[in-house]
Amino acid sequence: MHNTGMEQEQKIIEGCISGRRKAQNELYSRYSGLFYGICLRYAGNRTEAQDILQDSFVKIFTKISSFNKLGSFEGWMRRIVVNTALNYLRDHARERINLSLSEQYDLVADEESSDELPEPLPAEMMIKLIQSLPEGYRMVFNLYVFEQNTHKQIAEILSISENTSKTQLMRARLMLRKLITEHSSVTVNS
Repeated sequence: MHNTGMEQEQKIIEGCISGRRKAQNELYSRYSGLFYGICLRYAGNRTEAQDILQDSFVKIFTKISSFNKLGSFEGWMRRIVVNTALNYLRDHARERINLSLSEQYDLVADEESSDELPEPLPAEMMIKLIQSLPEGYRMVFNLYVFEQNTHKQIAEILSISENTSKTQLMRARLMLRKLITEHSSVTVNS
């Protein structure tokens, strides 16, 4: 009888809970490429991304027995990776965030905004402004803008509804627009 993918995944999970190296290596082999891509988008360079990836897998292996099997295992692990990346960013202020001028404009643009592009903010300031968002807004914002997940995917990853994801993204953008405007006016008036 042939094992299904879910049965194989369950066997790997059980092996990891038991601390079997072979199961841990299999889990790492299956997901490290996907999660490295996530880490790289948050980190901006390969060394930091590798650090975040390693920290993430240490947390996954440490917490795997707490996986409740109600949601997707990949989503549970992805949440750990994203949280690890966000914590890393909080703890290690990056010099640059890969936001082009047009991406910065997208953060503050809507139907009511003027045709003038805002002055680009230094990357470190953008990170601080994003980090100042409430955790729910920040998570949805990062998953949508940087990870390019759909609201459906975000809902699955964070165990929230699609409407909650859409609302939190809208509120995050409004809050960021306000913070950017306040920062720009403080900078201009200084």
